[in-house]
Amino acid sequence: MANLTIAVLGENGYAKDLGKAGTASDITYYNLKRGETTVTFIEPTRYPERIVSLFYAVSTAAGALVVVDAITAQFGECVLMLDSAGITQGWLVLKNYLTREELAPLIKGTVVEHYTVIEDDPVAEREFFLSHALGQPAPGTEPGTVPVDHAFPVKGIGTVVLGDVAFGTIHKHDTLTVLPGKKSVQVRSLQKHDDDADTAVQGDRVGVALKNIEADELNRGDVLTGDKDLQVRDEITAEARLVKYWPAALKEGMVLYLGHWMQFIPCRITAVTDQGDWHHPTITLALDKPVIARSGDNGVLCYLEGGKLRVTGTIPL
Repeated sequence: MANLTIAVLGENGYAKDLGKAGTASDITYYNLKRGETTVTFIEPTRYPERIVSLFYAVSTAAGALVVVDAITAQFGECVLMLDSAGITQGWLVLKNYLTREELAPLIKGTVVEHYTVIEDDPVAEREFFLSHALGQPAPGTEPGTVPVDHAFPVKGIGTVVLGDVAFGTIHKHDTLTVLPGKKSVQVRSLQKHDDDADTAVQGDRVGVALKNIEADELNRGDVLTGDKDLQVRDEITAEARLVKYWPAALKEGMVLYLGHWMQFIPCRITAVTDQGDWHHPTITLALDKPVIARSGDNGVLCYLEGGKLRVTGTIPL
C-alpha cells in the first residue's frame, strides 16, 4: 500500500478540494484514496494565530505544498519552519501572477529554493500526488512508532489513538509501550483511512484501538512504540543552528519551545557557549517534560517574544 503525507500551507481550506475532510482541531486532515494508494493532506487551521499549529502540520509530513498568493510575513515564517523541519520535498502553487523570480530572494539558501512550481488545478494535483505516493521508498520493517495527535474513547471499542506512523511497522495485536510513561498496551485493531487493516507502515494515517489504557491517560505528543531504542530525555546539550535572520545570540535563562513529532515542549537554556559564531551555539536545555526521539533526529526551536512564537532554529536530539 503506497502512502504519502503532505502539509498544505499558505491558504487554509485549499486542501478541501484535494481530499475528504477528516479529523479537525487546530490542524485539519484531508484524505485522498484510490485503491490501496492513500494521500493525507494536513492544514494548520489555527495558523497564523498559533505558530504551533504550523509546526504540527509540518512535523510528521513527508513533503509540503505551499500556496502563495502574496509575499507576506506568514509566507516567510512558513519558509523558515519548512527549512528548520528539513522538509526537502515540496511544491509551490503561485497565484495572483506571482513568479518564482519574485520569491527567489526570500527562499534562497532554504529547502524551499528547490521546490517545484505546479499548476493551481486540484484535479491535476490529486492525480499528481497519488502518482507521487507510488514512488515513495519502501517502508522499514523495524518495530513501528506512532506519535499521538488525538485520543478519545469509542463506545464498544475502547480507547482509540489517531496518528501517523513515523517509521517502521505496527501490527494488529502488537504489544507497544506508551512513552514517556512506559505503560504497556496492546493493539486491539487498526484502521487506515476508515478501512480495517492488519498492519500499518511508515507514512500511514492510522486509528489504533488500544487495550489496557484509558483515553484520558493519553495526550498529544505521547508516543506509541515497539522500538526499544527510542530516547526519552529531559535535558539536551548540543550545537544549535539558528535561522540566518535571527537577530541576536541566545542567552542563559531564555525560555524556548522544542518541537519534535507531535511534541512541543517548553524548555530553559541553562548553559550556552560558542566559538565566535553565535548562530551555532552549544546550548544545554532543561525540558519541562521529556522529549522522545530517535538518535540523530532534529528538533525545531521557537522563542516566545512579545506574546508571539518565532521560529528560531534547530537542534539535534
